Amino acid sequence: MANSINVLAAGSLRLVWEQLTQAFTEATGTKVKTEFGPAGLLRQRIEQGEKTDLFASANTAHPLAIQQQGRALEVNTFCGNSLCLVARDTPELDGLNWLSVLLDSRFRLATSTPQSDPSGDYTLQMFEEIERRHPGSGEGLRNKALRLVGGPNSAAVPAGKLASEWLICSGQTDLFIGYTSYARLLRENDKLRVFNIPADYNVRANYALATCTEKAKPLAEFILSDQGQHLLQNAGFCGRDSVMRE
Repeated sequence: MANSINVLAAGSLRLVWEQLTQAFTEATGTKVKTEFGPAGLLRQRIEQGEKTDLFASANTAHPLAIQQQGRALEVNTFCGNSLCLVARDTPELDGLNWLSVLLDSRFRLATSTPQSDPSGDYTLQMFEEIERRHPGSGEGLRNKALRLVGGPNSAAVPAGKLASEWLICSGQTDLFIGYTSYARLLRENDKLRVFNIPADYNVRANYALATCTEKAKPLAEFILSDQGQHLLQNAGFCGRDSVMRE
């Protein structure tokens, strides 16, 4: 579609992106074509020469990198996220807090893949904070964690499934560290239990847009507008005004 805007977007935006682009198309008449994937792998595609009009990343590093390479006109943070712990709901969890669950040797732990997927990078940052406060524990988690999604060779998450839901309910892991924006949906599954991670241990994810062509500027402006911000916050993301430094 010659008159459409082509977007590469982080997979964690998939659920809200349809609402954003539908509202944008209704307002402007311009259609949006989007491919989703781990932001690190999308960045590689852009660096290898793939053309896109807009790149929506789950961190600021990847958009800034392609801007420095002359592949983006501008970069703007547009929302924030954080981490939560998802577990298979069993009686063994009763009486345990989030950290006790993470450190319990009875439970297998999975994460997304660092470098390929910002979710994995944020999780490693959280492990570093745990290590600082509880020497040996963070390193143990780093060694224990299975990188089951978000990598170049990872199995694809089935359509319509959330990674944590699929991995836990299919028996591949007992625990998964993922984004808080999914927590509301995950709590609707009675086979899962979601633990909030306290702010002093948590890591804030700063999402950023790399506007690569002039025709993508109206879409970027819409996402940054009050209407776009309202849709993002309703979907469980933090507004851009509350984004913290990485």
